[in-house]
Amino acid sequence: MPRSIVIGNGNALVAFDAAYSLRDIFHPQVGLENHTAGNVCRTGFFLDGRFAWLEDEGWTRTLGYAEDTLVTDVHVRHPGLGLEVHFTDYVDMARDWLFRNLEVRCDAPVQRAIAFFHYDWYIKEADLGCTCAYDPRQRAVVAYKDDRYFLIGGRSPLGEGISSWATGKKGFDRAGTWLDAVDGELGRNPIDQGAVDSTVAFELGSLIPGAKAELTHWLCMATDYRGVTEFGQELILRRGESTYRTRTLNYWSIWSGKDRRRIDEALGADVHELYRRSLLTIRTQCDNRGAFVAANDFDITKFARDTYSYVWPRDGALTANALDRAGHEDITRTFFEFCQRIEIAQDDWSYFAHKYTPDGLVGSSWHPWSDEKGEPVLAIQEDETGLVLWALWEHFQIHGNLDFAAKLYSTLVLRSARFLAAYVDERTGLPKPSWDLWEERWGVHAFTVAAIWGGLEAARRFAALFGDAFERDAFLAAQTQLKEAADSQLFRPELGRFARRLTISPDGEVVADAVLDSALHGLWRFGMYQADDPRIVSTMEAIQSELSNQNATGGLARYKGDYYFQADPDVTRVPGNPWFICTLWLAQWHIATASRPEDLEPARAIIEWTCRHALEGGLLSEQLHPHTGAPLSVSPLTWSHAEFVIAVEEYVTALEVLKRQASPAPV
Repeated sequence: MPRSIVIGNGNALVAFDAAYSLRDIFHPQVGLENHTAGNVCRTGFFLDGRFAWLEDEGWTRTLGYAEDTLVTDVHVRHPGLGLEVHFTDYVDMARDWLFRNLEVRCDAPVQRAIAFFHYDWYIKEADLGCTCAYDPRQRAVVAYKDDRYFLIGGRSPLGEGISSWATGKKGFDRAGTWLDAVDGELGRNPIDQGAVDSTVAFELGSLIPGAKAELTHWLCMATDYRGVTEFGQELILRRGESTYRTRTLNYWSIWSGKDRRRIDEALGADVHELYRRSLLTIRTQCDNRGAFVAANDFDITKFARDTYSYVWPRDGALTANALDRAGHEDITRTFFEFCQRIEIAQDDWSYFAHKYTPDGLVGSSWHPWSDEKGEPVLAIQEDETGLVLWALWEHFQIHGNLDFAAKLYSTLVLRSARFLAAYVDERTGLPKPSWDLWEERWGVHAFTVAAIWGGLEAARRFAALFGDAFERDAFLAAQTQLKEAADSQLFRPELGRFARRLTISPDGEVVADAVLDSALHGLWRFGMYQADDPRIVSTMEAIQSELSNQNATGGLARYKGDYYFQADPDVTRVPGNPWFICTLWLAQWHIATASRPEDLEPARAIIEWTCRHALEGGLLSEQLHPHTGAPLSVSPLTWSHAEFVIAVEEYVTALEVLKRQASPAPV
């Protein structure tokens, strides 16, 4: 089930599914350790012998957030129980505490009402060696393993602390302690260890129709016992939960309001709302130490036996560019510093591996270390190295932080650019083969060539900025060679457009891959070609024509015949599932080529299409089902939100420029 609500503070990330069941708890770094491993953590209600979990049938749900914040505004109703609950949940802006505030109302009198919260513990992403214990000093349950501690506490209408609890084994023939809640009573086992879960209860007392019962439940997260007690629950009880709610509401409202663009006026309130929601969603996926994580929806493990909870330097660079455009300089600086730490240095050059864990270690990969002859190759996607440099120059152009650029120049910039300039096949003048951005094909890819050119251009500009004529001239020479090779070999007259990939035979013959791919947009996106170059125009028009989903959902595929999560094999009508990023690339091209305000209409239509296909809470998945529009793969995908932010930024800027140009000059 896709994640429909995400909240966090850059240390902790908590995600809920479409039923508003809690599914993911990451701490103390975003994306690094999911202490529930994506399993359902249930919320349930007992009313005079009747019971329902939130994921049960019979509920109606409205999922959302308080405006421009990471504080939820969720309403659920169960007509059969005559029960309505309003949730206001958040992770504190500074402390690693999850708060869940509930307002409970009933249609008829209830003598005994109870709220239950269940946690399925996989502390450090493993269910071995965990402990759950009732702590009478805190009137709370504490779950822990090694240096990870969680305190489950709260306050109900009957006072401080939980009303009851259950701790116990799970797995094999044991379903878990949540089953113990259905009769309204919990077993109160004081402690258990191993593969364990826990359930806590809060008595709400009797309920009168029209009145509300209020409950606050919290989960304190820390690396030791004092962190969740003395510096956790005891602080909350002393200062009051409302203190933390107010400051968190204020913080995110101010943070998300940095945009000074007239988005409402240009594109309407719905687009502006999704723009700010996209920035907030992106921020939840960014660790405070600089790791920009691709996605943290653990359900993908059922498909791939791995997650998207990694840092791809490419995704991170484009996400940083979106945040930079929106004025969020502080967090993007941490990303570039992260890149400086993780670059793989060899002599006087460096490059990036396929992907990294959020703490900066090389991540899992399926890229082989040898070619078909068993000879060693670099198992990389070279576009990632180029795009980090491209994004860093864009960062400097926007914010002008010279000291920050100087700190990265002799390491990240020069070493990476020297690698890009040197990693060339002398037979063709093109880069040596690497893996494509979709991580599926080996060869020389148009997107990679464009990203390398953009990276070299950034390095050349930095070298000129710092008066480094030798490096400036070397990077310019490499750019010139690369562009000449692309002109002569990547553009294919027989296709009337650019080829997405070239492969080089052992005897040096260049073979073009004729499959149409939306990633060809990179040829103009990173400055190698002008967006209105006739060769680019013919390429982008082919993408629009041949990669469009012909069903009601609309949208563009990655490439013709895309097999990843393929929902319909009829590639004549469905060339592949529609992706947000690919569809938004087309919008960006329409913006780049517009010469009159009315030329922006195709881009506006795509931006509005994106709004219509966002989940109820405003999250964007990776893909959509071509017929139903249901989210496929992970949700939210950080990259999807980044491309939306970029498209909106570019649209508003272009509209302002084109309107000025269309206005008569003052007499």
